[in-house]
Amino acid sequence: MPSEQAVASPFRWRVLALLFFSITINLLDRQVLSVAAPVLRDTLGISATGYGKIVFAFMLGMALTQLPAGMILDRWGPRRGLAAMCGWWSAANLLHAFARTVPQFAVFRFLLGMGECGNYSGGLKVITRWFPARERALAAGIFNSGSLAGPIIAVPLVTWLMLRFGWPTAFLLTGSLGFLWAVAWGRVYRDPGPASHLPVSSSQFQVGSAPDLNLEPRNLELTLGRLFRIRQTWGVFLVRALAGPVSQFYWYWLPEYLKRERHLSLEMIGLLAWIPYFCGGVGNLAGGWFSSHLIRRGWGVDAARKLTFGLAVLLTATSGLIPFVSSATAAMALICTAVLGINAFASTFMASLADIFPERAVARVAGITGLGDSSMSMFLMLATGAIVDRFSYLPIFISAACAPMLALAVIFLVVRRVEPCLGAQ
Repeated sequence: MPSEQAVASPFRWRVLALLFFSITINLLDRQVLSVAAPVLRDTLGISATGYGKIVFAFMLGMALTQLPAGMILDRWGPRRGLAAMCGWWSAANLLHAFARTVPQFAVFRFLLGMGECGNYSGGLKVITRWFPARERALAAGIFNSGSLAGPIIAVPLVTWLMLRFGWPTAFLLTGSLGFLWAVAWGRVYRDPGPASHLPVSSSQFQVGSAPDLNLEPRNLELTLGRLFRIRQTWGVFLVRALAGPVSQFYWYWLPEYLKRERHLSLEMIGLLAWIPYFCGGVGNLAGGWFSSHLIRRGWGVDAARKLTFGLAVLLTATSGLIPFVSSATAAMALICTAVLGINAFASTFMASLADIFPERAVARVAGITGLGDSSMSMFLMLATGAIVDRFSYLPIFISAACAPMLALAVIFLVVRRVEPCLGAQ
């Protein structure tokens, strides 16, 4: 590790910028379908239940590959692992341009989910490796903001491409971007990490962070079996399983909701639907900044993270009010507030994983939590289509308000404290 006097290197911020663009492209590719959904449903005769099945296939691909992706990233390292996964999901996105039926879209969506699931785990692993505890929430917020930058770009871009060239062009153009990123990542990033570029001093890196197993004998490396025997692993699994589907709902169903329930035209969706995603990006940065600010002012990591979680849950609870307002403007304001809250929750959660678990295990733990998110989301997305076809969006928005409250309860009752878990040492 670097000496106590080592000065923080700007290299880690260049790495973070690349990670930001990776998740931006990731979510841009993911979001093309949801923006195109109103056109696809009308043009190809796809019902809300059929659309739910397509989203289910994507979540199934993510769920089945979360753990293998985490293991690959821990074994291969982020340089090779992230580049390979980016190439995979980009190719899968390109194939959507040739689909015309629900089964065809479902197959390509499944392949997309297989490739995309490792981006979150790999990015978190890199952040844990390069950033000290007092900066991790901010770094995680900047990284996770790419998940909102993607939809922000996708809404006007895909709308324009569809109106000008047709929906297949939207998949072809966005699918090509990931290959460019993979080349740039391979040229810039180098494993193994901090020592090679002197990112932070030894004391900066270790204060408030989970123990780094790179400093311990290899026979103490955490296996999946050992991780699953740790209470905190099950806690973070449940937290993401409860809160993650809220983000997935807004990603996949917002354009459909605005068209079917608020009767906005495709042009109006292109003009307005990016605003909630922009607010989500603000939430990512605000959530990351706020808990990091508290830590810099002397708060303990546990107290800072929990206060931020609580405030984020209060904001997300506005989801429950959306069906009861008659104005589309008021509905958009409530949607923006809820999306801001759930993304402040997400960035704080990412930082908390790095606070609790050592760097060598973070990708696997993120994969475990991603399994919870994907497993819960794929059934809820399938249920959303059926519920919307038969009833309305009311039960969905009520659930989106309540699920983060349950996740907060799990943090207090199961995870208990945001600190290095003794079972991982």
